Amino acid sequence: MSLTSAERYRLHAGARRGLLENDLILERFFKRYGAVLDQEQAVALSQLLALDDNDLLELLLSRSNTVAALGNALESPVLQKLLLMLREK
Repeated sequence: MSLTSAERYRLHAGARRGLLENDLILERFFKRYGAVLDQEQAVALSQLLALDDNDLLELLLSRSNTVAALGNALESPVLQKLLLMLREK
């Protein structure tokens, strides 16, 4: 099920980060996929947004494939697909 405009707005507003690099990647992601995000992807994105800026950047740039804060959640197919979408150039 897709997100409502209010849910999409809250998720997008919560994506503002302290590192410019993260902001640029997340903004590009929302321009491409913001209108078609579903509930599962929103939950996965919320998990990523809960990370500190440096851990998030490491994942987004494929410098790391593990983050202790996420534990086994990184094995989720939804989270893996979301990371691929975020990493698209």
